[in-house]
Amino acid sequence: MKKEYDILVIGSGLGGLVSALILAKEGLKVCVLEKNNQYGGNLQTFSRDKLIFDTGVHYLGGLSKGQNLHQFFSYLEIMEELELHKMDEDGSDRISFGNESIEYPHAQGYENFVEQLIAHFPNEKQNLENYCEEIQYVCAQFPRYQVVGKDNYNEEILHLNTKRFIESVTQDKKLQAVLLGSNFLYGGDSENTPFYVHALTVNSYIQSAYKCIKGGSQITKLLIKKLRQYGAEVHKHSEVSEFIFNENNKLSSVKTKSGKEYIAGKFISNIEIRSVMKLIGEDRLRKSFSNRVMSWAPVSSCFSVYLVLKPHTFPSFNYNIYHYSSEEMVWNAFRYSKENWPETYMLSSTASKHHPDYAESLTAISYMDFDEVKSWEKTINTVAEEHERGLKYEEFKMGKAEKMISALEKKIPNLRHSIQNIYTSSPLSYRDYIGSFEGNMYGYMKNSDNPLKTMVSPRTKIDNLFLTGQSVNMHGILGVTIGAFNTCAEILGKEIIDKRLKQMIKMNEKK
Repeated sequence: MKKEYDILVIGSGLGGLVSALILAKEGLKVCVLEKNNQYGGNLQTFSRDKLIFDTGVHYLGGLSKGQNLHQFFSYLEIMEELELHKMDEDGSDRISFGNESIEYPHAQGYENFVEQLIAHFPNEKQNLENYCEEIQYVCAQFPRYQVVGKDNYNEEILHLNTKRFIESVTQDKKLQAVLLGSNFLYGGDSENTPFYVHALTVNSYIQSAYKCIKGGSQITKLLIKKLRQYGAEVHKHSEVSEFIFNENNKLSSVKTKSGKEYIAGKFISNIEIRSVMKLIGEDRLRKSFSNRVMSWAPVSSCFSVYLVLKPHTFPSFNYNIYHYSSEEMVWNAFRYSKENWPETYMLSSTASKHHPDYAESLTAISYMDFDEVKSWEKTINTVAEEHERGLKYEEFKMGKAEKMISALEKKIPNLRHSIQNIYTSSPLSYRDYIGSFEGNMYGYMKNSDNPLKTMVSPRTKIDNLFLTGQSVNMHGILGVTIGAFNTCAEILGKEIIDKRLKQMIKMNEKK
């Protein structure tokens, strides 16, 4: 059984689906292959006790009219159908420390962002304005961050260091910690993280912050619906196990585990970069490239606790809480001690559909090293391939959930009385469902001393094989979406992508 396509996309994470749709809209014959039972990578959701939980995407930024993600999603024709709920404009993220009762707000809109923080730091107005200005300046230097314009990276900006920048903005240690407080969004090693990673992430949520009603998987569903409208094929339970090359070292087809062969003119890999290197084969890759990728350190993984709440017992809150055991912990939160875990967590609530003043569930996430689950690394457990990991693993998870609930109770006394059921996911869940190396959350650690080390071109040395996804430069919904447009610009030509986006912007302005 052989089928031929113009473009074959391996992996249905956001980068793969967006790339596929951009190309399908240009009339190309596109096929997407996904190994799992559910499409969408980090956008996947799961259901427990008839409630929906997100695995990776808990909220989105830059989605108000005229903002960058809004424009990209408009081009992909999914914006109008997205069901969104705007988060608290005066503090969609709130940062707290130790036993303090104050929650420091990260508000939406730059003026409001400054205004809300001045209430806590009255002498820091000028410093906060400088911080906001610099964030916007750095973002403007990035190709396609403003949808069209700007072709190349400004290399000087890549070397700016987050820690040094934050320390130069203000002497106030507490404010430094507050400004860094949402660094869980990029797994920040603030000693080494380039400032552009902080800026690109934070800017998005200062512009605007939304939750997806019914979870992030609605983005996947809308993209797949559009793909099918444009004649693309999308197949799950189709794990690519072999690349087949012709005599000119071009990729001619791929084979799946079930033995099907798919022939295509061009291929886009949206899977973990180490996995695609295995499929290519070391002999076809430059030793220097292989060594560089293998030397990258993955961003930390995480452990999530999902709490189903008893009806009408717990008030819902329309923001995320980022809590740290101390201000110092903000600088390197992923370097935790097992004894004191969790020293930091992100907490969010989902409002009940019929009684929105009450929460139906809570999700708490903290860093976790893959080493903690290494003794079970040989086990695989997904819907497509179900295996038990054993009693010891279940005990390990429940022990961690207990520690998390105890930590939450320091902030929310008597939380236990509201809990109906507890579910968890570990670095192994993220590895098996999303395919990320050691379950990492956001690809690989970036370093301001050597920023180009982890930058990868969407073009590979194999003429007709391209890369997309969070291992290629920027993570997050916006980073991966921009990455997909950049990948397609390599295939179609930058001029075509720019022309299409400009046409869409003009049309939107007329509306």
